[in-house]
Amino acid sequence: MSAAQAVRLPHGGFGRGQVHAVAGCYFVASFAALGLPPYLTAILPELGDHQARWAGVLYVVPTVFGALAAPLWGRLADRYGRKRLLLRAQLGLTVAFLLAGWADSLATFTLALVLQGVLGGTFAASNGYLGAALEGPALSKALTLMQGSARAALVVAPIVVGTLSGWLSPHRQYALLAVLPLTAALLLAALPEPGPGEQRKTDAVAPPRTAPVISLRALYTLEFAFVFSTVISFPYLIALVDERLPGTSPTLSGVLFALPHLCYLVAALAVHSAFRDRPRAGIVLGFVLIALGLAGHGVAAHLPALIAVRLLLGAGLTLGLVCLQVLAAECAKGRAPGGMFGSLEFFSKAGAVVAGLAAAAGSAHFGPAAPVLTGAAAAAVTALATLLPSITPRWSR
Repeated sequence: MSAAQAVRLPHGGFGRGQVHAVAGCYFVASFAALGLPPYLTAILPELGDHQARWAGVLYVVPTVFGALAAPLWGRLADRYGRKRLLLRAQLGLTVAFLLAGWADSLATFTLALVLQGVLGGTFAASNGYLGAALEGPALSKALTLMQGSARAALVVAPIVVGTLSGWLSPHRQYALLAVLPLTAALLLAALPEPGPGEQRKTDAVAPPRTAPVISLRALYTLEFAFVFSTVISFPYLIALVDERLPGTSPTLSGVLFALPHLCYLVAALAVHSAFRDRPRAGIVLGFVLIALGLAGHGVAAHLPALIAVRLLLGAGLTLGLVCLQVLAAECAKGRAPGGMFGSLEFFSKAGAVVAGLAAAAGSAHFGPAAPVLTGAAAAAVTALATLLPSITPRWSR
């Protein structure tokens, strides 16, 4: 299948431009959600928490409440329309960011973060919207593009927030950046509602027309394991770099942090073309590379070695993410996409929360290398488990 055929869209009125519009709107809307949390230690003293003791807890508040709300919003999207629920998510972020920017107490700011989790969920809502309009390779490629938007925002947003901090405090930037999800909602309002009933049942959870290559339970398990084994390395990477390379500049530390995500941005579409027909090989190879890359962080003692293991982790992250999108597109065939992607988001966020807690506990007791070694062990176990027929009985390719 050619690249052009791969992005051919099965439903009339929905084309490549609409896919790019959804991905672009997610990119701009996620700026505050991904760019401002690293600055919580600068925000909280303005709200009375002078030692920023609540930074760790507040960092995961939107994720926890987003995980709890995602399945419900997904089911409501299947019942009342994916476009309506996607607009709801963007407007919900607007309200939460405005409240966070205007908050004058720690309690009000915490309430805003709770609302961000409960009312947001733009990633799952965007995937559910695309899942209602696309299927097969077109859907998996669109999901790969969505992950690219998330990675791009993760790399760019903290830099932009840091640059703006010279003129406006990160706390007040919440209110300024609220204009982004509001703009996204206005743009998305012009997109069509995916046609219900054109090729799939949407009002109920119907059995798939053909058995996918993987069960939903296995997909959710792989999603949890992937997020856990990669996210656990995020919170204390800068501390690990400082320990191995004393005196490293913040800019170089930021580049090292961003390298795996840059790998995804550069190679994701090529990896999708190479592995869309053999996701099993991609998943296994991805977890193996993640295990090797994270284990390498435990012994890398100079800059070239750190760059090499970051790139190795990036290769595994790219393979794993792309092949998970291929499997998710397979599982979406014949299913109500809102509920499925809402549940997938629940397991993704659950993996992130558990990873954050494990990273904090491991680093406190054994030092900043403990989280990366824990992630390496989790990835290695998952790679072995995916080879067992009893774990993934429906693998057929």
